[in-house]
Amino acid sequence: MAMEHLRWRPTVNERDFIERALQSNLRVDDDRSFDFRRSLEFRPLNISFGREDGSSEVQLGETRVMGYVTAQLVQPYRDRPNEGTLAIFTELSPMADPSFEPGRPGESAIELARVIDRGLSESRAVDMESLCVVPGKYVWSLRVDLHILDNGGNLIDAANIAALAALSSFRRPECTIGGEDGQQVTVHDPKVRDPLPLTIHHLPIAVTFAYFGEDNIVVDPTCKEEAIMGGRMTVTVNSNGDVYAIEKAGEEGVMPSVIMKCLRIASDKAAYVTSKIKIAVENYATEKD
Repeated sequence: MAMEHLRWRPTVNERDFIERALQSNLRVDDDRSFDFRRSLEFRPLNISFGREDGSSEVQLGETRVMGYVTAQLVQPYRDRPNEGTLAIFTELSPMADPSFEPGRPGESAIELARVIDRGLSESRAVDMESLCVVPGKYVWSLRVDLHILDNGGNLIDAANIAALAALSSFRRPECTIGGEDGQQVTVHDPKVRDPLPLTIHHLPIAVTFAYFGEDNIVVDPTCKEEAIMGGRMTVTVNSNGDVYAIEKAGEEGVMPSVIMKCLRIASDKAAYVTSKIKIAVENYATEKD
């Protein structure tokens, strides 16, 4: 993802140090002082929730992202009268990174939202038909807002986890249909009737790789590694190994053998992240009850 004019620029010595460490399968992360992690390890991942359903906060190393889900009744698209809708919006604030410009979403914010939206839509993880209230007339439209609080690198994976966690903890109001024509909708107050969780079939996990040369690849790059990487590839996959999207950025090409290796690694990482999300959601539900 392209970061603009104020992005960290490494000196020759800094670049040489990072590259030499990577060649030795070692990485230095700012958030863990001089503790090393391996090329295929994630930084520490923490998932928490706000007081309201559908509000999440994810910390991946020094990267922090907040997710928030809202819903409203709308008229469905004509070609999909029985399906609700889902849209992703991102906000990249200068408070999170000086390279982010205030105002309307820039190219980086649009690209980030597009990658996450594609993974969710291609996987059909959220049951859109379950969001239908009155076919052709009323469906639930879900909106996921992702706010970047701190940019420590690998925004895609952190934002994707925040979106999935927020969706997994969201509850929509219950509706009943009545009236003489049988199409009048009553939306019940959560205090009167318990809200309903979304139907989510599986979790499409984004796993991002940075590559440095032909064979040197790392998982979950920091912002300093992103500044010197030759390219980036994001694989969206679930814990069963089903691949839904592959996004590549950067000028360097990737060998087919490297892509296949990344797909195998991504499947293992997806199982790990899926487990973390599910445990966090279960703990949140238990504490709330």
